[in-house]
Amino acid sequence: METVNTPQQTPRQYPLRDFFKNPERGYYRLSDDGRTLGFMQPSGDARRMNLFVQPLDGEKLVGEPRQLTHETERDLAGYVFKGHDVALFSKDFGGDENFHVLAVNTRTGASLDLTPGEQVRASIEDDLEDDADHVLISHNLRNPEVFDVYRVNIHTGASERVAENPGNIIGWQTDHAGKLRAAVASDGLSSVVLYRDDESQEFRPIIETDFRVNVGPAFFDFDNRSLFLYSARGRDKMAFVRIDPARPDDEELIYANDEVDLDGVGYSHQRKVLTAASYQTDRLHLHFFDDATRTIYEQLRRKLPGYEIHLQASNKDENVFIVAAVNDRTPGKRYLYDAQRDALTLLSEMNPAIAEADMAPMQPIQYTSRDGLTIHGYLTLPLHRKPGERLPVIINPHGGPWARDSWGYNPEVQFLANRGYAVLQMNFRGSTGYGRAFWEASFGQWGLRMQDDITDGVQWLINEGIADPQRIAIYGASYGGYATLAGVTLTPDLYAAAVDYVGVSNLFTFLGTIPPYWKPMLEKMQAMVGDPEKDKARLEATSPALLADRIKTPLFVAQGAQDPRVNKAESDQMVAALQARGVEVEYMVKDNEGHGFHNDENKFEFYEAMERFLAEHLKR
Repeated sequence: METVNTPQQTPRQYPLRDFFKNPERGYYRLSDDGRTLGFMQPSGDARRMNLFVQPLDGEKLVGEPRQLTHETERDLAGYVFKGHDVALFSKDFGGDENFHVLAVNTRTGASLDLTPGEQVRASIEDDLEDDADHVLISHNLRNPEVFDVYRVNIHTGASERVAENPGNIIGWQTDHAGKLRAAVASDGLSSVVLYRDDESQEFRPIIETDFRVNVGPAFFDFDNRSLFLYSARGRDKMAFVRIDPARPDDEELIYANDEVDLDGVGYSHQRKVLTAASYQTDRLHLHFFDDATRTIYEQLRRKLPGYEIHLQASNKDENVFIVAAVNDRTPGKRYLYDAQRDALTLLSEMNPAIAEADMAPMQPIQYTSRDGLTIHGYLTLPLHRKPGERLPVIINPHGGPWARDSWGYNPEVQFLANRGYAVLQMNFRGSTGYGRAFWEASFGQWGLRMQDDITDGVQWLINEGIADPQRIAIYGASYGGYATLAGVTLTPDLYAAAVDYVGVSNLFTFLGTIPPYWKPMLEKMQAMVGDPEKDKARLEATSPALLADRIKTPLFVAQGAQDPRVNKAESDQMVAALQARGVEVEYMVKDNEGHGFHNDENKFEFYEAMERFLAEHLKR
């Protein structure tokens, strides 16, 4: 009989690896005809995530799974079905993010690299759903700094360039016939939406804005004439609009939320209708455009109460779906759903090793920054602990920084809560989703007001009686790693421990070592972060590696040697500066990883080291 926790009981402490191991089976997809189920599961001695397929007879799996890929170095990055008998998957090498696109025949297992070449970064622009033999792929083989578009035969690999990037195109858009009809160009500080009536024409500019005013193609209307856009022209929050390219300044508002930006809008390829718009306040919300989509969600919510519902994939007829049911305390379960019969079939539980009832709720919170901004975030308290107990706390600023934390299951947060720590995640200024003014408030504020927002969250926790002021740690990755280092240099008495994971330490070297495909956006990066010449004094004052003499907080640093975004030199120089002072710093480097660790054995080693480090310095 399963034990039910009561307030007097201490929740079961789960093994660390149960939180961070790959699922035994997941990433389900359906072939176009719905007769083949694809999924990824660990295989081989290294237990890398590889692609498998299994025949479907209605909702019943037939026979045994068949393995299509045999990766041993790294997990596959992802895959999609192309028609009935081909899957397209992507892989990189050692975490360098130079992803190749490959095709594998689901019947024969024969695979083909569609983007061969050294140091090539490729992605699918359009899987050309109605073309059985081709896919549109963009890659930077011709010029490492820009991406051209090619029509590639998935059976032979034969490639034809359909658009050469003149050097300033940062995004492409196809119409519903797979024709390249729109693009976004940028010189760094201005953005231009380009359009053409057909592929025989040259692109012409139709909308020009400062980069601060986000406008970009979403997709074409179903007549392939008018264009849907995400647009913040004349408004603070991102909206979904439609334009006639002949009159591009006349925006027809389709949907907007006054409180937050839209995340995105979906449509039915089969029925040629808009389906739903998504946006996040404290939680995810959907606005439905059509009754069929609303009915599917309503039926699923009745069957799966207490869970967020996500339709992750479907067959081409859009009547059989892969459904994810998740919440803040579990990665949930995956189902096959036949919408016509309203029949739900369980495929798998994503992490059966951990009981949902033993995990901690993620509570939306907000506080006011010292200059009056409302900062939203999430507080996760260890199960059966309450505010007022003055708990050990982990401050966990997100990466990006132009991203956001969201409500939902986070294995890091649940692991830390399971070990007795409260966790605070805050969407500091610059976090996306809260409108243009909130985003712009981050420009030039790395280590300044962005950091103040984090510090103000710490003070809020102390004032609320949640945090023990002597037992507060900070941990973050990427920009969150920068915020960690800024925290222990700019507020050296605030934290009892710090963990920097692939974080920026020196704003000068960071801006000088960005990947080549970021270079067209360098001026924009400098406008948002800082110009090494014009803003030299400010960047010096907010580069933690140059302020290492202030650090008194115990520090653990982890870095992937192949990281193309935050170069290994960022961590090397931070560690060297501390070692030059005779300060001991724990430093973990993985030669086969990039921007974050993905291989199970490296994840386990990192989190085991972090667990020991936090326990030692927070002295629970």
